[in-house]
Amino acid sequence: MLLRNVASFAKSALPTLRVTMVAGEASGDLLAGLLLDGLKSRWPLMLSQGIGGPQMVQRGFDAWWPSSRLAVRGYVEVLRHYLGIVRIRKQLFKRISKAPPDVFIGIDAPDFNLSLEQKVKHQGIKSVHFVCPSIWAWRPHRIEQIKSSVDHMLCIFPFEVDLLAQHGIEATYVGHPLAQVIPLAPSPTSARQKLNLSPSAPLIALLPGSRASEIHYLASKFMEAAALIHQRNPSVQFVLPCAPGLRPMIENIGMAFQKSHPQLANLIRFTDGQSHLALEACDVTLIASGTATLEAALYKKPMVIAYNMNPLSWWIMQRKRLQPWVGLPNILGQDFWVPELLQDQATPANMASEVLQWLDAPERVERLKTRFVDMHHELRRDTSALCAHAIEKVLAG
Repeated sequence: MLLRNVASFAKSALPTLRVTMVAGEASGDLLAGLLLDGLKSRWPLMLSQGIGGPQMVQRGFDAWWPSSRLAVRGYVEVLRHYLGIVRIRKQLFKRISKAPPDVFIGIDAPDFNLSLEQKVKHQGIKSVHFVCPSIWAWRPHRIEQIKSSVDHMLCIFPFEVDLLAQHGIEATYVGHPLAQVIPLAPSPTSARQKLNLSPSAPLIALLPGSRASEIHYLASKFMEAAALIHQRNPSVQFVLPCAPGLRPMIENIGMAFQKSHPQLANLIRFTDGQSHLALEACDVTLIASGTATLEAALYKKPMVIAYNMNPLSWWIMQRKRLQPWVGLPNILGQDFWVPELLQDQATPANMASEVLQWLDAPERVERLKTRFVDMHHELRRDTSALCAHAIEKVLAG
């Protein structure tokens, strides 16, 4: 009885922490889940709430809204959902104002989070942003908004800390969480067994994105590319991991594909999620631009990056770009390590051609893998612990 009372007292004496977080899409949900691991190890009795996805909920997060409500990319696409997104932000800020947390943490989603963080910070609530907006790639004017909105930035790339310091913004390099989660030496054989796929036939992973808008513009093109690849090499197998909530949409597109290609009815294997397993298992991936391209690089996989979006959104984004690359592996390498097929170049024929070139060039693949191993080591840090330590310093400041 005495030991039980001592244990109960010790638990009640632990410091508590109340956190409001916002993660706006599948990749943000994953990053936030890893951050929550670090915070919970430091504050076991922590209360976390806000906008999040399944990875966060699994860790005890109270999701007032699902992160999928914010998962929209492109200017025109955002306009279609603008009123709903603004309504959520207003309601969220009202809840924060009524019961202020110890710290607000925005996970990526800068268009939603930075303006909210600015209002939160002006109310005296500590504001932290995890994943520095890509001011080194486009929209450099955002630096002033960051300065007025964020008490501390958690950076996933090492060069970002010095860039922010030049503008008087405190930041900590915490490594990229994915570099810690993804193994340095993947096991394609084991992954294929888990997916019930042939251990010897070439495997292409099709990853057309985690947003409905991306699926709309890319999924059918990726399937048509698979058909062209099959014509050239009938032994190739295909797997398409469906992002949470998007399988019905993808399967509808797949049904239309099967009607036009009845002989290829079982060409593509659909899975619920399991994108990491698909990347670990594959020989090459045809992949939408975004965080998934870094995941593919950490799995040491050759890839073809493709992207297509609303023409007006594309025109606006092109005017704001600062670098010739959009894929993270190429941005980090400062070169076209892997091909990028964007907008009008993102045709099924071009996609198929580039994928087949990887399959026919083993020496080129090995050179790329060596580069990706070096990148993995550079990005690998104890991200969860570093994030928790940085947030502890912010709270003490």
